Amino acid sequence: MCGICGIYNKRGIEISKEEIEDMKKTMIHRGPDEEGIYIEESIGLGFQRLKIIDLARGMQPIKNEEGNISLICNGEIYNYLTLKEELQKKGHYFRTNSDVEVIVHLYEEEGFECVNSLRGMFSFAMWDGRKKILYGARDRFGIKPFYYYDKPGEFLFASEMKAILALSRVKREVDKTSLVHYLTFQYVPEPDTILEGIKKLQPATYFVLKNNKLEFNKYWEVNFSPENKPLSFFLEGTREILRESVHLHTQSDVPWGGFLSGGIDSSLIAALLSEIKKLSTFSVGYKEQGYSELEEARKTAEFLGTDHHEYTITPGEFIENLPWLVWHLDEPVADPAAISLYFVAKMAKEKITVSLSGEGADEVFGGYGIYGEPRSLNYFRKLPGALQSTLFYLSNLLPQGTTGKNYVERARKGIEDRYVGNAFIFEDMQKKEILRESLPFISYKEVTRKYFSNILESYDEVTQMQYIDLHTWMPGDILAKADKMTMANSLELRVPYLDHHVFEFAATIPTKYKLKGNTTKYVLREAFKDLLPEEVINRPKKGFPVPTRIWLNEELKEPVKKILRESFTPEYFNYSAVEKLFEDHLQGKADNSRKLWTIIIFLIWHDIFIKEKNVGYK
Repeated sequence: MCGICGIYNKRGIEISKEEIEDMKKTMIHRGPDEEGIYIEESIGLGFQRLKIIDLARGMQPIKNEEGNISLICNGEIYNYLTLKEELQKKGHYFRTNSDVEVIVHLYEEEGFECVNSLRGMFSFAMWDGRKKILYGARDRFGIKPFYYYDKPGEFLFASEMKAILALSRVKREVDKTSLVHYLTFQYVPEPDTILEGIKKLQPATYFVLKNNKLEFNKYWEVNFSPENKPLSFFLEGTREILRESVHLHTQSDVPWGGFLSGGIDSSLIAALLSEIKKLSTFSVGYKEQGYSELEEARKTAEFLGTDHHEYTITPGEFIENLPWLVWHLDEPVADPAAISLYFVAKMAKEKITVSLSGEGADEVFGGYGIYGEPRSLNYFRKLPGALQSTLFYLSNLLPQGTTGKNYVERARKGIEDRYVGNAFIFEDMQKKEILRESLPFISYKEVTRKYFSNILESYDEVTQMQYIDLHTWMPGDILAKADKMTMANSLELRVPYLDHHVFEFAATIPTKYKLKGNTTKYVLREAFKDLLPEEVINRPKKGFPVPTRIWLNEELKEPVKKILRESFTPEYFNYSAVEKLFEDHLQGKADNSRKLWTIIIFLIWHDIFIKEKNVGYK
């Protein structure tokens, strides 16, 4: 796990070593162990290394035998031993035991399509000095980040946006369209970022920069193809493919362990890891009732016999560390669970360098509670048309928040009009109230429409929801915060559920086996029910809950007032409308905690990245 960065000058001007150094310095946390630089006239590559595999010789950039191809890569290639053996039979000579060296030799054999052979998480850039080509790629699900800035005179890229911003010529201007979408999703949907001019390379995509022309190519697609086979087939297949993935994800020359919450996803990973060796596990929680899974995680750890560690986060350290964590996130991501991830990674780093976790299980195996909505809405849709119309008319007469009103409204909408993913913070009309009129009015549907247009007609509504989440929520929120918060602590996080072999098998599971009654991830739970206690197998999802709703009325009330007073951005927000959100929350008129948190995170981010205040820097 590392940090990569680079500059390609399209006019042939020699690259400044000092500029590469400036970019690297912003990402020392991603790779504090070693650093490397490669400069050849108009191309410069920078690298910060966190030692994981081949500690003595795995330094990058890594070159081919002739030295005319140079690679920098952030990530891990889990099938590298198999690939290495095949390449050696073809005559390739390896200088190291590093997993990423296989990419260089695969490129020599297969060209740009070499990325199809890789099984892992990665973002990389490769300079082919023979052909004067810059080639790079990002893994299939977007586990590892890749930011870029493409202008007529140069192409900049890095693992983190702040590395690109280290160059003073890159303007810091808020992308107003991205801000509008952020208020809906609580993150900026890819490929855009919160800043104008800076983009993200999309998952499962490679780029080629040749003769100053930048081209993108999709090398893999998310496809669901349910098969008409008995449940036993899917149970056996899930056991086999997930166990294989977990074993591959333990390849490391440094200590590894696992995050552990009270839910099935991380508990199952911990159970499979415990088959290999005695495991160290790590959990965090809060003292507020209903906002902690520490007790549940502790019981699971006792059952598995792990060396368990836990930590209780206080509201004081939560708010104290918040600016520092927003700096690490690069962009505003208003998911409070990011803070929980930071603290569990900080604790884990004291014992291990690699941790495995349960991200991706819900998207791959159908685990979110909202996936049960199509079934519940069918009760309404089976009613006679006249009765549906009457109920819809009556619901319109009811005030917002009345029981049943939202149900009827959603039942009358098609999935394209009602589903935007797991986070839906501000409705379009609400955004018009809190934003200045100078900002563009753009519906959230502009984001999801392009994905719905790619969905096959054969997909049922549950599968469509999975498809949307895999392309939006997962890379934009789940994986973004997982990468940034663990890397902030120089800890590598691995996610076995997002091995593409696991997904391709899970994509054959029919919906009737993904959701059964009120049980989500039915196949996953049934396949491994012998490894964990029944209460863990059947426990509903919580997902790192954080008591921001309570804290905004108590410990965070004054700090938030200070942020709104001192960091407010009147060029974007209507202060009176935001103030009313806060007052309504304090008076118990509405739970506006998620809306307020979305605004607060943006204001802190704006202070740090636009006003360039050293708020919270350590």
